[in-house]
Amino acid sequence: MNFNDVMLERNAEFAHTAFAPELKMMPSTGTIVIGCVDPRVDPATVLGLKQGEAAVIRNVGGRINKPLLETLAVLRVVAKAAGRPDGARNLVLLQHTDCGIIGCHTHAPALLAKHLGVEADTLDELAITEPYEAVALDVAALRANKDLPDDLVVSGLVYDVKTGLVKTVVPPAPLRETAG
Repeated sequence: MNFNDVMLERNAEFAHTAFAPELKMMPSTGTIVIGCVDPRVDPATVLGLKQGEAAVIRNVGGRINKPLLETLAVLRVVAKAAGRPDGARNLVLLQHTDCGIIGCHTHAPALLAKHLGVEADTLDELAITEPYEAVALDVAALRANKDLPDDLVVSGLVYDVKTGLVKTVVPPAPLRETAG
């Protein structure tokens, strides 16, 4: 049996035992999690998310880049259309140790620079090899982005692939101080 058949069997079991047609399009917690595509670091599994609690976006390294910001903008429009004008209220960045992006930094820096929307000679400034620094830098990049709502609560986490534990690097806080 090939793996596609295995997945279809698993889906049939899911449809029979766990399918929840009452779930809404918008996450019940108002949370979006941004994570890496690494199969060891599935945000839903690592964070114990239940179906429908959070939207999960995954890209290489779980890093902030132009396509990710465009996805967040589209999600805000979708949220408004779905009757939630405030959109997501909570944005969680989840990066991890031993990320494959490190190898890309070494073996294909031009490709990685293009992915991140920077010049190759500035990659070291993005702490590619240091996930604890990288997640803090990405939260700072989100804080600098004026297209995101000021009251969006943002946090930065790092998952350790050797221990299975998540460490909070940037505690949850509003993106920017609101006037008032």
